[in-house]
Parts: sequence; C-alpha cells; structure tokens
Amino acid sequence: MASKEQVSYSYTTEIDTVAEENKLLKQTVSQLNSELDSLKSPALMVAEIQHVLGDKAVIRIPNGNRFMSYIAKELEVTSGDNVLIEQKNLNVVSKVLIHKNAEVEKFVNVQKPEESWKDIGGLSQQIEEVKEIIELPLNKPELFKKIGIKPPKGVLLFGPPGTGKTLLAKAVAHSTDATFIEIVGSELVQKFIGDGARLVKELFELARKKSPSIVFIDEIDALAAKRMDTGTSGEREVNRTFMQLLSELDGFKHLGDVKIIGATNRKDILDEAIVRPGRLDRLLFIGLPDAEGRYEILKVHTKGMSLKGIKLKNLADKMEDFCGAEIKAVCTEAGYFAIREDRDQVTQQDFLNAIQKIKMNESEEDLSFFG
Repeated sequence: MASKEQVSYSYTTEIDTVAEENKLLKQTVSQLNSELDSLKSPALMVAEIQHVLGDKAVIRIPNGNRFMSYIAKELEVTSGDNVLIEQKNLNVVSKVLIHKNAEVEKFVNVQKPEESWKDIGGLSQQIEEVKEIIELPLNKPELFKKIGIKPPKGVLLFGPPGTGKTLLAKAVAHSTDATFIEIVGSELVQKFIGDGARLVKELFELARKKSPSIVFIDEIDALAAKRMDTGTSGEREVNRTFMQLLSELDGFKHLGDVKIIGATNRKDILDEAIVRPGRLDRLLFIGLPDAEGRYEILKVHTKGMSLKGIKLKNLADKMEDFCGAEIKAVCTEAGYFAIREDRDQVTQQDFLNAIQKIKMNESEEDLSFFG
C-alpha cells in the first residue's frame, strides 16, 4: 500500500504535467489566433509618393490614379518612395523597398556580349556603317564635339530573318565595352493600361544607369507599326507604348551614352514617326549574302571544326539564297553526319548532305505554310 508521501508526490507530478500541457496549448491557441487575425486583415497596396505636404502626401496607385492621403505618425517619406497603403482609406502606413527597375528586368536580357567583329562574315560594308553610327560616338565622343554635331541616336537594321542583325548589335556592344540590353518589341506591349509605357520608361532608365549601353529592340515592328485612327483597346494600348518610346527618343533627358538599335523583318509596316530625322533615321539593310559573303560566313563557322578535303568555295556556291543562320545550321548538320558514322573529321560529302537536308526542311516548311 502506497504511503501518503508517495500519493502526494504522484498528484503533484500529474498536476505539473497538466499545467505544462495547458501552457503549451494556450501558446498554440494564441499563435493560431494571431495568424487568423493576420489572415483576416486586409491586404496592403503598394503606391508611390508623388508629393509630401506636411502630414499628408499625394500618392499614385498602380492604376495611375492619384489621391491625397494621411501619413502615419513618425513615418518619414519623400517624393519617389514606394509605400504601403491601406486599401480602404488609402492612408500611408509604412515604407517598402522595391528595386526601381525590377519589373523591366524580368523582360530584358542584360549582358556583356562575347561576340566580336571577327565572328561576323559577309557583312563588311554593314559593319563599317554600324561602327560609324554606334561605335565611334561611344569610343570617341570628342570628335563630334570638335565638329559641332550630335551623333545619331541609333540605327534601324532591317532585312530577312537570320541575316545577322542581332549578331551585329552584339558585336558593336562588345567592341565598345557597352552593356547590351536586349528586349523583344512584343514584350513591351502589355495588357493593362499604362503598363507598356511604364516598361519603356523603366527600360531607358535602366539603360542610362548602366551606360555606356546599347538597347537592342528586336521585332520593333510589334511596337512601332503604322498607327490607325480607330481600333481595339489593345491597339490603343500599343499606340500608348509607342508614343512613350518616341518620347524617350526625343525626351528632355538626353540619351548620352545610350544608343538604340532596332531590328525588323517588316520595314514596310513601320510607322514613319520612328524613322524620321532625330530618331532611328539611319536605316541599314541586312540582306542575304552573295557568294563571297557565304564563303566568309562558312570560314567563320568552320574555323573550329575538324575538316578533311573541304572546298569551301564550292560549298558556298551550292548554298545560293541561304542566310547566315542557315549556313551555320549546315555546319552543325555536317558535324552530325560525321558523328553518326563515328568519324572525327567532317568531309565534303557531309556538307553536301547537310545542304540537301536544309533545303528539304525549307521545302517542307513552304508546303505547310500553303496548307
């Protein structure tokens, strides 16, 4: 039979255990209530401070509307700050740090290109013109100051696909040690009103920040096609974005060490406003290479290949109407023919087979296009 001391000790131990469990349960309930209250709280909206007027501020919310709102006590804000506001009464409750160009950086490719002039074949005349328009003003701006003229703001490269427009833009960025900012025109066209124009503005702010820089807008026709008086809301939004692009080209903030290169396969549908004097008024046609050009491109793409008995001139003659991208594809396919037969050298026949394969692929694409 247990003694009174043992029974008392047992009761005390059980009471302590229950008390500890009760304490843990209370803490858990308190934590869950706190999380529930947090979930029930209305979400805060991000806004931008336009002007500060004492304990109030003019704010701009994401849809572009502006409001006069009260600022929380002891909160210091200035124009340009990003803040959190209550959705119900729009009062400013706290500051929030947001990278200024975070939105546009999701769409652009910012890099230091590795491609150089020696990686381009068959475009010697175009290379010289791009050097004069883009490279010379960036590398020797004092020459233009002495003469008393302003260098061109940029150049429009136009011509069939695969002829080397992007490669030219990357090479000039490499030669000037400029930051290369690449974006596709269609990515600047957004579905919400004002978003596209804001992206264009942020794009040029980013370019100025990283200057000297070259902004390469591929498929610029998606943004700068001829405007129509009437259209859908989507077309009107494209026009707003296009107008912002023109504003940046003409703007009060001089582009300085920022050069613009546009590229398109459809120059015929471009709005005349984009190519008028003072904008992208330098037009450079990048066409299909001639026989000598194809030979130069072949030399570029075969310089690192293990070849046996290759007659490049003869191959170049057999690739009439091939663009630079197709010539590169021929070199790749020729290498695969050698790999499939477990050879470590590429022969003339491999190249001939590759040329035939690329031609067949083109014919199939043409047939599928016409149904």
